[in-house]
Amino acid sequence: MTDKIRSPRAEQPEEPSPAPTVPVDRRLLRWEILCVLALSLGAAAVSATISFLGVLTASEALSEQTASLVRPRAAEERPWLDLSWQLYAVAFALVPVLLVAYLMRRSGESSRTLGFDMRRPGFDLGGGAALAAAIGAGGLAVYVVSWRLGLTVTIAPSALAGNWWDVPVLVLQAAKNGVLEEVIVVGYLLHRLGQLGWTPWKAVLASSVLRAFYHLYQGVGMFFGNLVMGLVFGWFYLRYGRVMPLVVAHTVIDVVAFVGSVYLIGRLDWLPV
Repeated sequence: MTDKIRSPRAEQPEEPSPAPTVPVDRRLLRWEILCVLALSLGAAAVSATISFLGVLTASEALSEQTASLVRPRAAEERPWLDLSWQLYAVAFALVPVLLVAYLMRRSGESSRTLGFDMRRPGFDLGGGAALAAAIGAGGLAVYVVSWRLGLTVTIAPSALAGNWWDVPVLVLQAAKNGVLEEVIVVGYLLHRLGQLGWTPWKAVLASSVLRAFYHLYQGVGMFFGNLVMGLVFGWFYLRYGRVMPLVVAHTVIDVVAFVGSVYLIGRLDWLPV
């Protein structure tokens, strides 16, 4: 095992030589990582931890409390305002991804370095679908079992009011989650930690723990479920050097969860309500 996280494997078609990279200043690189995380999923991890302390110390059991993932942002009688806020939230949540793309460019690299591009659509879609099937089924099982054990809050993927635009907004939210989380927590973080000299699996473990913590508001069961998801996604990235299949997988998982909840929760007896 090398001490650097590898880029796409050698068997891929030969590409033009990348632009010369800027020499790594470890101190500045550490500050860069901290700033990116503080503006995105590092802040989410702190928020989720505080939220979990709140539900843990509440009088109700974990399974009696509810976490809504996509909530209305305006009164029900003002759907146009709600839609405006929903689109605003999706668009500006992706700004840290633009920042990462800029920082990669500044260092003589690009999003292609992370495999965040459209060069291999067949592989990305196929690999993403396979990961979504495996992780999605396992995640659903972890959620149902941990909820019945009282280790997880009741998750309401969508609490939107039934407007015509609900499904498109839920799909956009799912795509936003896939891009934001996988580009930053897998592609960017593993690449930068590799440049700092971290061994690949040490970096994957750090990435997975971060993923678990910003899902902690959902309860203990989902903390460990997302930890495993992070390890699997990290292994995939180490193996293939592409973050795009992870974006596809995450997006598919969330589309099924968000849109499926609209039609299935309350109709299937074994799903928590």
